[in-house]
Amino acid sequence: MEEEPEFPSACGPIRLPPSTIRVTDADEEIFLLYTSLAAQDPTDSSTGFRGLGYVDSHKDTLTIEFTIQTPDASSAIVENDRAIPQRRLGRAATKKQKVALAGQEQVLSVELYQDKTALRSRKGDTGSVLWRASVDLAHYVLQQYYARAPDALISPAALQGAHVLELGTGTGLLAIVLSRIVARYTATDIEALVPLIRKNLTLNRPKLPPSPSPKHRRVHSRGDTAHSDLLANVIVEALDWEMLHRASAHARRSLYKFPPIDILLVVDCIYHPSLLPALLSTIDHLTTPELTAVLVVTELRAEDVVREFLERWLALSPEGAWKVFRVDGILDRPYVIWIGWKRLSVGQE
Repeated sequence: MEEEPEFPSACGPIRLPPSTIRVTDADEEIFLLYTSLAAQDPTDSSTGFRGLGYVDSHKDTLTIEFTIQTPDASSAIVENDRAIPQRRLGRAATKKQKVALAGQEQVLSVELYQDKTALRSRKGDTGSVLWRASVDLAHYVLQQYYARAPDALISPAALQGAHVLELGTGTGLLAIVLSRIVARYTATDIEALVPLIRKNLTLNRPKLPPSPSPKHRRVHSRGDTAHSDLLANVIVEALDWEMLHRASAHARRSLYKFPPIDILLVVDCIYHPSLLPALLSTIDHLTTPELTAVLVVTELRAEDVVREFLERWLALSPEGAWKVFRVDGILDRPYVIWIGWKRLSVGQE
């Protein structure tokens, strides 16, 4: 029998570079990560004191700008491989619709509402304000996609046909910027945050392209229809991890059904130990073996919480169905990126 390689070259649309590290021991992984974090220069603004990780929790609205380097300065940011015509960026365009071209740089501006009152008054609500991890990941993915980088973590070609589902969408930044380059984007969070996500998607609608083709229009398993103010390839759903965690296996299969997911995004969702079992139950339920790549991005804050998450993730499948890999060199510390890949169990093969 041929020996299985330490790690594959890719997990679905996500590429694993040669420097990828297979994670098998949570204690060892946490020791290495926090030792690396402690060795960072404290005067470096990117790794110095950052608070909890909010961009700015005191403002009702934020404007986030992404400066994208492209190989050809003459081409605008593309929508599904079609350059935005210059005439659409002229005097008739609103400020939110304009993409500025300067040399080999293009600037995409996103406006976001925050609910700073909910952050302070609603128990357990951390998604009503923008977190830095979402901004940094969005910038990396956009840059790699539009530059068509051959070593991009996520294959640009595969991304165009992918269904991405995000857990803990929060203000909706990733849904706004990534939905333009994927076939289908499902944004999920608790029921209380759904209106904020929809509000921000609608606010930034001029920047979003039409659905690539009718086949990507929403057909949801529970039969409800998408809101008319949202584009056909962007879906917003309430998804309570704790409710899913408490549900029986039969109820999960009938109540929490989504079209097959290519990339499951989990960005800065590791913050409260009481939610870890529910978060991992949700990840495990939504992952289709040999299809769904789980992309976890988290800021290294409370060491015990991050360790517990990793211990529980590795223990999900005693028979070794789950594999977890760390990918360095994408985002600097204090972030860590883990890729999860679920193999078919013996009974499923």
